[in-house]
Amino acid sequence: MREAIDIVAVLSVGALWGGMAFFAAIYAPLVFIKLDAAVAGQFIRQVFPVYYLAMGVTSAVAVAAIGTGSTHGGTDTAAMALVCAGFWFARHGLMPRINRSRDASRSGDAVAERRFQRLHRVSVLINGIQLIAVLVVLARFVWK
Repeated sequence: MREAIDIVAVLSVGALWGGMAFFAAIYAPLVFIKLDAAVAGQFIRQVFPVYYLAMGVTSAVAVAAIGTGSTHGGTDTAAMALVCAGFWFARHGLMPRINRSRDASRSGDAVAERRFQRLHRVSVLINGIQLIAVLVVLARFVWK
């Protein structure tokens, strides 16, 4: 049974890393390369909630699998739980604030533009840390 749970765990962690890497390295850049800036911004605003939801659910599956019977321990469970929490925070806490700041900055509010830039940097930083954490957990599956 532990082997089956490990398979679910490694598949969910692998899918999570692959989805995150694809989104950051290929999908999001292509949106801004191929679409007009205004259209790209509106489109990506619609994509982010889906991205955060899909990655949040995938990371929750990884937490459940690793935490309930995988051969991996508490460190990997905790790392994936933090990754999962990061997605939920980004979706429900950070993303609405980013969108409000962006809307206000487009109305000429210079303070809102600086707030948007800061919040955007925070979201990129969180995503980068998550990507590294997921890669470390994935590597630990390979080396265990």
